[in-house]
Amino acid sequence: MDEINSALARERQADLLRRAQQRRDSQTASNAQARFGLSRELWFVVLGIFLNYVGYGAVLPFEIIYLHDGRGFSLGVAGLVVGLITGVAVVTVPIAGPLIDRFGARTVGVGAGVALAAGYVGLAFAYVPAHAFVAAAIAGAGNGALNPSQSTLIATLAPSHLRHRATAISRVAGNVGIGIGGGVGGLVAAYGVTGFVLLFLANGLTYLIYVCVLVAVVRDDTRPEPVAGGYRLVVRDRAFVQLAVTNTAMIAVGWGVFTWLVPPFAGGDLGLSAQLIGLLLLANAATVAVAQLPIARLAEGRRRVVMMALAAWLFVGAYLLVLAAGASPGAVYPALFAAAIAVAIGECFHTAVLMPLTADLAPAGLRGRYMASMGLSWWLGLTIAPVLGIQLLSASPTAAFLTAALVALGAGASALMMERALPESSRLTPRPSPESERRTS
Repeated sequence: MDEINSALARERQADLLRRAQQRRDSQTASNAQARFGLSRELWFVVLGIFLNYVGYGAVLPFEIIYLHDGRGFSLGVAGLVVGLITGVAVVTVPIAGPLIDRFGARTVGVGAGVALAAGYVGLAFAYVPAHAFVAAAIAGAGNGALNPSQSTLIATLAPSHLRHRATAISRVAGNVGIGIGGGVGGLVAAYGVTGFVLLFLANGLTYLIYVCVLVAVVRDDTRPEPVAGGYRLVVRDRAFVQLAVTNTAMIAVGWGVFTWLVPPFAGGDLGLSAQLIGLLLLANAATVAVAQLPIARLAEGRRRVVMMALAAWLFVGAYLLVLAAGASPGAVYPALFAAAIAVAIGECFHTAVLMPLTADLAPAGLRGRYMASMGLSWWLGLTIAPVLGIQLLSASPTAAFLTAALVALGAGASALMMERALPESSRLTPRPSPESERRTS
């Protein structure tokens, strides 16, 4: 009997140990799944974003090269085809807002992904300019609808106290994806027209994969009660309008100037090789990928307008460094490299605040219109930089970068002044508690 009791006791002890180990394993798995407190559903959406950015990054550097060298279009026609994608997107963005509010972000995102897939597959088989223009228009319509629907979907899937983390993770996914895509695209493009066609087809496929993720994973396409007034209510929101105007300036000087003005200045005026310029762009993208999540954490509990102002001041410092590079031949590359890092960190500070604040300001029934309006401000900022900036750069590089620094300084001041118009509850980035993170997951 004693032996039996001893055996039972040993078995109970072993069972207790097994259960304790199972609890530890379960807790470990739960912690891994709940990293940053985001739901599994949202992580799958981020995976879809990563995949479609891999495809987009693979074709982006080669669109004009493919149409000109591969299909024999003149450079002017090739430029118009690629420009049409952006032009149609600008027109489509305001239309996408009401569609999102009426039919839901997932539904509009699915339609946008299908349109992008159709457009890029069409470009893969565009042998004459007319076909290329039609395909570009379809892709542009999808492009204009995808960004606001994606932003609205992330804002809907993430609770308000975690939106800044969700935005940061989606942005890292996009940056890493576009970087990997660019590297893969360069290898495949070496095979000439066949390689270009494969890249465009692969890009179309990544959009379709993203669509499948939305359909399979996002079960509930939330459609809030409609709000009467539409865009009239959006433009009457003084805080949001100031945010959108400030964002236009920030995008123009942060993203636009660095992308379209710094490379030609570095190559034409400072004599840097294409390889060194490429390393600047790589350093910028790598910094965003590394710094975005820690900066999103840093933002928690801090004033949002201060984060935006810090971003603007980093842009100011970056373009003063660019000017210093032009004036100091011995420090050209270190100054430009530091400027690339400063711009990247500024981008991280700005984006840690922008979309979560937009979502907080938007009534649920108008969130699609608010996100579409903010998306339009992005497109406007990206349009202003090359259209006006290149003209100023050709006249005087000093004037161009000094103007960029002054615009950034003004945007920082605008951000600080905006705080008085913000609702009290929207002034700080939320600091999630451990309990709220566990509940979310």
